[in-house]
Amino acid sequence: MSYTLSSYDFELPESSIAQKPAEKRDESRLLHLDTVSGDVSHGLFSSLVDLLKPNDVLVVNDTRVFPARLLGQKETGGKIEFMLLHYPESGCIQRGKGKGDTTAWESEATIQGLLKSSKRPKPGARLFFGPNLQGEVIEIAPDATVSVRLSWNGELDQVLSQYGNVPLPPYIRRDSKAGSDDRDRYQTVYANRSGAIAAPTAGLHFTEALLADIQKKGVKVARITLHVGYGTFSPVRVDDIRQHKIHAEYITVSKDAVAAVNRARSAKGRVWAVGTTTTRALEYSADGKGGIRETQGPCDLYIYPGYTFQVVDNLVTNFHLPKSSLLFMVSAFAGKDRVMKAYQEALKKGYRFYSYGDAMVLTK
Repeated sequence: MSYTLSSYDFELPESSIAQKPAEKRDESRLLHLDTVSGDVSHGLFSSLVDLLKPNDVLVVNDTRVFPARLLGQKETGGKIEFMLLHYPESGCIQRGKGKGDTTAWESEATIQGLLKSSKRPKPGARLFFGPNLQGEVIEIAPDATVSVRLSWNGELDQVLSQYGNVPLPPYIRRDSKAGSDDRDRYQTVYANRSGAIAAPTAGLHFTEALLADIQKKGVKVARITLHVGYGTFSPVRVDDIRQHKIHAEYITVSKDAVAAVNRARSAKGRVWAVGTTTTRALEYSADGKGGIRETQGPCDLYIYPGYTFQVVDNLVTNFHLPKSSLLFMVSAFAGKDRVMKAYQEALKKGYRFYSYGDAMVLTK
């Protein structure tokens, strides 16, 4: 079993990195890897329904990507870009405007983010994103993250929608404004709870019609929530992958999700996780008896080869970055050699990689 970072590297032509989604969500391609035999087969994502059986449960992550990329300017007029690293709702303070006080704001919250500018503002500097959204730099941390006190008027979702942009991954080489459909396509059809700065991309392939077909087959569709953070894109900087520290992300595994998963277990059904985020949440919530328990709070579970899966039987996922923690997780599930061999076949057959790319399903 290899724990060396370089052993999870592979050559990926830039032409294989998807810049736009497939024309229709469920017409993206699907590579099926049987983790027992090592056999690989190919089809469209819509064929996933044929692999599912009655009494199975399909678990999805219903987090919603919010417009976390704010463009604005400093007091000096210099341009800035501020990427929020979490949803500002936590710590929000409602306060009424004083009579005749034009500087008071209805709401404010201190939030961590990444700030780009020609010259980094100092603590106390004011940031302007629009008439109803401003900020003040509070602190600059050693890791270069910046604490900003955001102040706004109106409903937060509406304000962010007005002034914010979709935080597309850094490997999509275009401005988020260049694609008017990104606000729709970089979002799952079942997205419900705002809080993610990146989409749970395995779920982007589902349509309402496909989910209906899956349910007609006697498969339960259950929802958990894991708010995907910037750690998804953080590079691994250690040679021994066991020394990597994963970022914690907030999860909610509800009573309904617990009932659905545990019912499937009792009925000898299989647990299908849609995405690595769902996998982390389910495994973190494991009750030690093959089922799961209600869970809410930060999840810092790091899955790499050698991990024993307790809950997830089958995994639907996209194709991941070389030397990434997500690739480690998939390798833990199916075996590194089989995964890397499947990736090489995907490259030869022209599969599209990363967030807007094609999908693979790993079954036992």
